[in-house]
Amino acid sequence: MGLPASTIHYDGSSMANTQDFNGKWALVTGASAGIGAALARELARHGAKIILTARRLDRLQALASELEAKGTEVRIVTADLNDPAAPQQIYDATVGAGLVVDILINNAGLGQFGAFHESPVEQELSQVRVNCEAMVRLSRLFVPHMVERGRGWVLVLASTASFQPLPYFATYAASKAFDRFFALGLAAEVARFGVKVTVLCPGPTDSEFFDVSRAAVFKGGGTQPAPDVARLAIAALARGQRMIIPNFSGWFTAFMVRFLPVGLITYFVERGARLA
Repeated sequence: MGLPASTIHYDGSSMANTQDFNGKWALVTGASAGIGAALARELARHGAKIILTARRLDRLQALASELEAKGTEVRIVTADLNDPAAPQQIYDATVGAGLVVDILINNAGLGQFGAFHESPVEQELSQVRVNCEAMVRLSRLFVPHMVERGRGWVLVLASTASFQPLPYFATYAASKAFDRFFALGLAAEVARFGVKVTVLCPGPTDSEFFDVSRAAVFKGGGTQPAPDVARLAIAALARGQRMIIPNFSGWFTAFMVRFLPVGLITYFVERGARLA
């Protein structure tokens, strides 16, 4: 037993028809930094028109100016996905304004390292709202139109954290497991309608995530550049690959945890994280 060979590819061009993205509107959540900004740049590189959404307007404007200078058509929608009303607001500002959104990039996410019994409950619930609820709401709003048109692409950002429980990162890892299983289930449902769904499971990536979440202990042996993650993810989305783990160490971790007792994994992770 092991992960299917189709879960990981390092040749981003292999069987990928990214020309299909040319001229299509792509909505990228969490686009103000890190993987989200890199995904927006990568889609723009393949000719997509970009809708940027996140909380920080100044960062969105800076990225929009960068992309527009290269000839990309860009729209900005400021929204906080911690607000249950935000997905509908994003939908109204895009589809409601007459845009045909063919590509949905569910990238926005939150994480926070620390002891669960000491963390503010709102902090834990925010991770569930943004990582899970908002992702489902957005998918439910946009995917039906893709099914009707007989084309569409959905990328869901999970994590290598989704393959095992993580002490001191318990809510985050659990939410990413939800994202991964949701994406894989949805992919099987909508494939017959011409809609491709890919779940991206990056390992530690060069972004502000670890500083914001205070989870530097999980960086391990280093980080992967966000543009590399984005390049591999968009190529996987184009070829209809249902799961992409964009580096070997992440793939190896995901493979090995299938053979190790969960109790053993959590024991060593808990000790390492607590002592760090």
